[in-house]
Amino acid sequence: MSSGQRGFYKNTCRSSRLESQALADRQQILDYVPYLLFGTYLISYILICSLCYLRSLTMHIYTSLLPLFLTTILAYDAPAYSGYNRIWQSTFTGASATLPDQGLWNIITGNLNVNGELETYTSSTKNLQNSGGSTLQIVPWRDSSVSGGWTSGRLESKYTFTPVAGKMTLVESQIRFGGNAISAKKGIWPAFWMLGDSIRHGTGWPACGELDVLETVNGQLTGYGTVHCDVYPGGICNEGNGIGGNIGIPDQGWHTWRIIFDRRSNNWQTESITWFMDGQQFHQITGSRINNQAVWNSLCHSPMYFLLNVAVGGNWPGYPDGTTQDGYGSMMEVGYLAHYTQQ
Repeated sequence: MSSGQRGFYKNTCRSSRLESQALADRQQILDYVPYLLFGTYLISYILICSLCYLRSLTMHIYTSLLPLFLTTILAYDAPAYSGYNRIWQSTFTGASATLPDQGLWNIITGNLNVNGELETYTSSTKNLQNSGGSTLQIVPWRDSSVSGGWTSGRLESKYTFTPVAGKMTLVESQIRFGGNAISAKKGIWPAFWMLGDSIRHGTGWPACGELDVLETVNGQLTGYGTVHCDVYPGGICNEGNGIGGNIGIPDQGWHTWRIIFDRRSNNWQTESITWFMDGQQFHQITGSRINNQAVWNSLCHSPMYFLLNVAVGGNWPGYPDGTTQDGYGSMMEVGYLAHYTQQ
């Protein structure tokens, strides 16, 4: 074999070996493809699961912190007003599912057998509680174990105030209602009102004087402000109807309900009591309209206290039926209640 033939043979063998090695390497790579594919799938699966877990964790953290965030943004305090001194306030700052401050409030219990109402008032936090977000929730519930079939909550302030002669006196509260549909609130009757303190000392109703700052019935988006006075039935205030005014409520959300006693004239006949929702006047009475100084004194010159309650059923709203829903959707929620006197 010549040297050229030997070189050709060697090159041919080398080329053959290289091709064989390349084929072997390619086969080895192909053998690893399933593992590579599985590894890619596994890594992708792990990444997807990790992302899902992170998303779930993020949502858990979000939903856990959201109530705390809402507690912060919904924490109400009675505002300060230029030209007025804030004399008293209740802001319901207790922990969630606790009773309101009993240093400020009397919690009324029992079935009071008034106005044909059904509810039994209780001291249970199911009916009457601080929300944990600086609000008070008064919640009516069906309860077959009590007479009338309903429980609810009622507060009466220990605090009393007398409108100051020669000045304006302002009382107000921020209130909203539960989100049940209007059609599901038949018989529900929330109220923010005042009674003359003389009723606690032997004077009967309505001679003690009553000022209803806000009442609604049956979920209707109408707020009523009413005066009750003198004698029942009939009398100066046409009992049992009273002298009233009303205003449309834009929605079931937060609104400010206010009464201003104006005694600046120092003449009882020209003094006035005026009702407002969100600063809009919707009712007013004057001493001259009452036209009886003793009766006017019971409304504008005498100590009064605050009441917050949700009644169920009665002569005015009628009675709940199978469509009436109980619970938080039928509650009244109160942000604050405050009393101010003009400087």
